[in-house]
Amino acid sequence: MHNLSTTVGDGFAQWFKHLGASTHAIAGALSEEQFWTKPFSHGNSFGHLALHITGNLNYYIGAQMAMTGYVRDRPREFAEADHPPRDEVLRRLDEAVDMVISTIRAQTENDWSKEYSATGAEGAVNRFGMFLKCVMHFDHHVGQMIYLVREVTGAHE
Repeated sequence: MHNLSTTVGDGFAQWFKHLGASTHAIAGALSEEQFWTKPFSHGNSFGHLALHITGNLNYYIGAQMAMTGYVRDRPREFAEADHPPRDEVLRRLDEAVDMVISTIRAQTENDWSKEYSATGAEGAVNRFGMFLKCVMHFDHHVGQMIYLVREVTGAHE
């Protein structure tokens, strides 16, 4: 029998899996060079957004809830000049998503409402709110990734 805690956890886990799979599917249209191309002077590359999502999940959920010891270097997520291979970046993102899902599965009914605070976590007052904020953040950047792929490949509809 499912309770609300299980339903919430299953919903979050499904969305994180979906967004991870979507990121892989979208990245598949890019060469290594295109993965790191910034089509706009004021924007990011697909690769930098993937590094940013990985850092976001590893910090807000990994370091703060799963107690992984992750130390975030947010500025580097957007400025990494030593571009790791696309497959490595996506593998790290997969590892972050797997960690998030494991952390979700470890939540008890009482854990969802535990107070939450971290630098940059404004608006998320409990764990439920932070998982929600992280999945919305991930979804937002997947939308940007779709647009970036269209720009760098010239695949405009």
